[in-house]
Amino acid sequence: MPYNYNHVVSAIIYRRIADLDLASQLHGGKGFKFFTFSQLNIPRRKAFKNFLLSEDGRFYFFISSPNVELIKSLVEGFIDKPEIDFLRGRVNVEYVEFLKPPEFQRNMKFRTLSPIIVKTVKEEDGVLRQWDVNPNDLKFYENLQKNLVRKYSEFHGGYDGDEYLRVIPYQRSIKRKRIMIPKEDAETYHRAYHMKFRVEGDPRLIEFGYDCGFGEKNSMGFGMVVPS
Repeated sequence: MPYNYNHVVSAIIYRRIADLDLASQLHGGKGFKFFTFSQLNIPRRKAFKNFLLSEDGRFYFFISSPNVELIKSLVEGFIDKPEIDFLRGRVNVEYVEFLKPPEFQRNMKFRTLSPIIVKTVKEEDGVLRQWDVNPNDLKFYENLQKNLVRKYSEFHGGYDGDEYLRVIPYQRSIKRKRIMIPKEDAETYHRAYHMKFRVEGDPRLIEFGYDCGFGEKNSMGFGMVVPS
């Protein structure tokens, strides 16, 4: 499989949502999608210049969402139609299982299962452009916090708590990853970051970040975390 596969996995998820109205609503909507997924885990693999090879043909990944109906619909879809199109071949889903979430507290440690991407807008030659922000810039944490509150408010219809969220990365754990996502007829490249971090704040926001993903473009496979 190619190294840039986020759009492939995202397409599989949309095609396996059993509730077609929900799938259409998510795929066609312009707002937040409220789900995220991890990078592919390939236990036995070989890396080549342009692709990864699963030596035994197996891989797995995680999907998370605060939308319980979406998760139920996805499970139904994978069970009803376990054979899925994957690139130019076919793969079978061997099993699907629910994982018990952690107990959410005001202070938690996480590590990323898919890199976090945060954007900002800057003016260049009189034109406003979007830029990927790196974790050494305070804007990274400011925009991450704002994005999380916006997602929470849109999903729940508002937020009445403390918006401040303190995110402290473990500097040595930060690793940049450049990911290409095709958009219409063009290729767009994003700089995202794997990291371990500590987060302090309202447990409701922390839980939502765990369910929905931290940062932006969650539905394209960015920002999924697990307790570290």
